[in-house]
Amino acid sequence: MEKINSSSVVYYKWVLWACMVVYIGSGFVQCSVTYDRKAILINGQRRILFSGSIHYPRSTPEMWEDLINKAKEGGVDVIETYVFWNVHEPSPGNYDFEGRYDLVRFVKTIQKAGLYAHLRIGPYVCAEWNFGGFPVWLKYVPGISFRTDNEPFKMAMKGFTEKIVNLMKSEKLYESQGGPIILSQIENEYGPMAKSLGASGHQYSTWAANMAVALDTGVPWVMCKEEDAPDPVINTCNGFYCDAFSPNKPYKPTIWTEAWSGWFTEFGGPNHERPVQDLAFAVARFIQKGGSFINYYMYHGGTNFGRSAGGPFITTSYDYDAPLDEYGLIRQPKYGHLKELHRAVKLCEKSLISTDPTITSLGNLQQAYVYTSESGDCAAFLSNYDTKSAVRVMFNNMHYNIPPWSISILPDCRNVVFNTAKVGVQTSQMEMVPANNEILSWQTYNEDLSSLDDSSTFSTVGLLEQINVTRDATDYLWYTTSVDIGSSESFLHGGELPTLIVQSTGHALHVFINGQLSGSASGTRQNRRFTFKGKVNLRAGSNKIGLLSVAVGLPNVGGHYETWNTGVLGPVALLGLDQGKRDLSWAKWTYQVGLKGEAMNLVSPNTISSVEWMQGSLIAQKQQPLTWHKAYFNAPDGDEPLALDMSSMGKGQLWVNGQSLGRYWTAYATGDCNGCSYVGSFRPPKCQLGCGQPTQKWYHLPRSWLKPTENLLVLFEELGGDPTRIGVVKRSMTSVCADMAEYHPNFKNWQIESYGKPEEFRKPKVHLHCGPGQSISSIKFASFGTPLGTCGSFQKGTCHAPTSYAILEKKCIGKERCSVAISNSNFGHDPCPNVLKRLSVEAICAPHN
Repeated sequence: MEKINSSSVVYYKWVLWACMVVYIGSGFVQCSVTYDRKAILINGQRRILFSGSIHYPRSTPEMWEDLINKAKEGGVDVIETYVFWNVHEPSPGNYDFEGRYDLVRFVKTIQKAGLYAHLRIGPYVCAEWNFGGFPVWLKYVPGISFRTDNEPFKMAMKGFTEKIVNLMKSEKLYESQGGPIILSQIENEYGPMAKSLGASGHQYSTWAANMAVALDTGVPWVMCKEEDAPDPVINTCNGFYCDAFSPNKPYKPTIWTEAWSGWFTEFGGPNHERPVQDLAFAVARFIQKGGSFINYYMYHGGTNFGRSAGGPFITTSYDYDAPLDEYGLIRQPKYGHLKELHRAVKLCEKSLISTDPTITSLGNLQQAYVYTSESGDCAAFLSNYDTKSAVRVMFNNMHYNIPPWSISILPDCRNVVFNTAKVGVQTSQMEMVPANNEILSWQTYNEDLSSLDDSSTFSTVGLLEQINVTRDATDYLWYTTSVDIGSSESFLHGGELPTLIVQSTGHALHVFINGQLSGSASGTRQNRRFTFKGKVNLRAGSNKIGLLSVAVGLPNVGGHYETWNTGVLGPVALLGLDQGKRDLSWAKWTYQVGLKGEAMNLVSPNTISSVEWMQGSLIAQKQQPLTWHKAYFNAPDGDEPLALDMSSMGKGQLWVNGQSLGRYWTAYATGDCNGCSYVGSFRPPKCQLGCGQPTQKWYHLPRSWLKPTENLLVLFEELGGDPTRIGVVKRSMTSVCADMAEYHPNFKNWQIESYGKPEEFRKPKVHLHCGPGQSISSIKFASFGTPLGTCGSFQKGTCHAPTSYAILEKKCIGKERCSVAISNSNFGHDPCPNVLKRLSVEAICAPHN
């Protein structure tokens, strides 16, 4: 076993401070980052590190500092981000590091907060991001094949990786230069692909590792989900649980690069929730087994602005049920419970980093992991893997009750300061509240379907793959052809209408016959291919068939997904004509890339266009497809985050002041939303929400994009909807709940010698805290005794202290925050002796008067 000197703690605290300080005139203090089998070492000191993923393009620069400071307050040491090649190099050799893409500013904001950074350069990122982060032009480099032993690909990948590393070095952002970056990642989840490719996969991953190490950053490199990562690169784990993982060499530390805090959402699917009790259990399992670095993916998920969502069919919201919600607000109880977990683990840090555990059985599904250092420090993790029953175990001659599927943490091997299943922090109820500011003077412009602009079209025989034509400059590609129908056709004389069949490789399709919408169809993320089949109303003579093929985010995962097709590749055929089937696949097709409104830049506030916008009185009655809508609105007062309620619309895209909020789609969620228990292994189908509702109804509207007045809202609607019912909403906290037992684990009881003696036990407190600018206006529910139910549906049980409401009202009404000790004396007397009591409260939050 390895030991470290306990006297180093004071020095270690000084190093932590000194590494972050700039000495004027003498540059940065340089700090070394290395590793051993136990942990990452920063200046020779092993560290237990908690990290959180925050992706800079998924929020605005104005949000970054607040997000990072909230992460720090939540006990996070490191901020992790991918680097997104396609936003930084939109065309070969042309780079963009402005605005939301200002990577240097983002890393310096991390440094300003006194946190470390983990830069996952990839440059393949997956991340439910368009094309997995690769620029689409890369697909058209001659002879290229992605992510294999292919010279054109390796040359391009090396060029971008060098560009990012050199940018970071030039700004002195690596820890070896005195900056915050302590880790970098090359490639991403390559293991499954390496196995499928065999020798060329292994050669490529070895090349990638060696290429990265040769860039000489002075900090370690990692590869996630890559079992054969060559030395000195550390292989790491991604998943819902990683306690079964160990690195490929005994001298590498155990690192969890993606602890999934929730799951992504796709249009037409439900939302996903991962109970914090299970997430905390997963992290405690990893720590007790010797894990020393955990990154929450995501800590703040954010928003897929513009056309950045991948998939296809990934929603614009990338909320991920993360500790900070899409809008950057704290999600309770997830944020607070994890903060307490981090605090409990840090109390054990000296023991954890200095020795290996002794493991003893406490029962069939119960264990104790005990870390005892030479200097006398002792920390214990008592685990119960039973999914049905709480257990009472004997440890160190004392009894401990452990709930099902949970771990209790004892930083002194005596006192429980935290249990993963016992949530003591408040639950915050968030709602979207109308901002009560009108969106004024709607105007519309219809895409003219009668004539395509000859200057922007071309014709050829047969059907073309969509991305080869559009190069992903737009979601939209028109396929149009003409069909001549003889006047003697039976369907023109009372017979059955013919059927049009269109087979598409993805992702959605709108069919127009002579300028009229005839029908729509779409695939799914799992199956992009689909077939449109519908009766079509043709007339004698020439008929124009227009197929508007729509991409909904390019794929971001799958073997050689760069070769996957999008668009209408046929067959396209008419059935039910007198001659039988007419195959149109090899007819002459005319192609137009994008929409006329896109070409005229209707979304920009600065565009002076010759377009005749129609005034809005007819809009509600005339819900036409392929219509542009615009209106103006003033910025709502206050500083709550804002969103647009788009539930009155169909499918399309929207912009405010020229900035794209993303794709919207009022697709209704199908799934299994039958409740959720924290016990048992978590998988995305387990805790689904929102079945029967639109998958996404609200679209994040960053306040920094608004002017005080005259904000231009533009949207393009593919199907038809009522824009007059679009509303601006504020995200506000409406109520807070707490629910805590009288012997809840308490940090204040750490290292009490006489554990278990009631006179020594410090009573836990319920803490309630409304949002900024709010105070507690009323107590909706309060009961000290044996209350039932959960937040929003509490009920009195058989035991109830009659003073419950009065005590809570006295201590909390009119205050932004309050705390109430859970003790008999506080509520006058013991309402039911010899019964374990709890306090359940729901308080209403309202703006200060």
